[in-house]
Amino acid sequence: MHKTVLLEETIDNLDVKEDGIYVDATLGFGGHSGLILKRIKRGFLFAFDQDEMAIDYSFKKLSAIGNNFEIIKSNFSKLKKELEKRTITKVDGFVFDLGVSSPQLDIAERGFSYHKDAKLDMRMDTSSSFSAYNVVNEYSYDDLVRILKNYGEERYASSIARNIVKKREEKEITTTFELVDIIKSSMPIKAMKDSHPARKTFQAIRIEVNHELDVLDVALDSALELLKVGGRIAVITFHSLEDRIVKEKFNKCSKLSDDLSKLPFVPEEYLPKFKIVANISPSKEEIEENNRSRSARLRVIERIKG
Repeated sequence: MHKTVLLEETIDNLDVKEDGIYVDATLGFGGHSGLILKRIKRGFLFAFDQDEMAIDYSFKKLSAIGNNFEIIKSNFSKLKKELEKRTITKVDGFVFDLGVSSPQLDIAERGFSYHKDAKLDMRMDTSSSFSAYNVVNEYSYDDLVRILKNYGEERYASSIARNIVKKREEKEITTTFELVDIIKSSMPIKAMKDSHPARKTFQAIRIEVNHELDVLDVALDSALELLKVGGRIAVITFHSLEDRIVKEKFNKCSKLSDDLSKLPFVPEEYLPKFKIVANISPSKEEIEENNRSRSARLRVIERIKG
């Protein structure tokens, strides 16, 4: 079963208040939500997820702890709208765990894993009609290159895209292993030694299918806006693209502009409203115990003024 990365560090840095309102923007299999619920006897938890399997599992898990929670089947980009429907305008803390959960990777038919043969899928929301199949079989050469470079930072993007287009002219590409074979044929042998050759391409396609970077940007803005004074946002990322978005957004709202920093005195109203609390990587022990944690990073920010 899924092992939540940086679990204790995240909840400890969230500084949970017993009567607080908390939002788990990425419920998954309830690792963070479970610990938060145990600490908020007089508070309330809202948890977001699109994945029916995760929702069903986590509802049972959380119900065994308490009933002061609600699971909202929605993408976290809509968290402000969904919370406003429930008359929630201020929140004590948010958690974002941006990794793909182990069960999603381990269940072959979800199509997330390059280690298992399955239909090309990669949808977080299984009710969506758009999947990895559409990206691989319908995107132009230029668009394939763009997403492989931008979302996968794939050095061999052009070669992979060219071979995808060439192969699908013969027949449509329908499975993960068909795609893996194309990727392997598109790069030199020496490039396959450090990590699986399909890792970056699969990451890029998954991000495109689920619009992950776009929705992250929107959701972080909403969380920063809704956060109470003294409230915190904890974000766990698993690749450099996500981490860069979080780092830049947190830095922007917690630091003075260059112009103001040169002044001998800065008026109160111009001082930052947020401060960075933590920037944590997994311990050596956690990485040894759970290899999927090796690329994780936890960033935490606190609102210090209204």
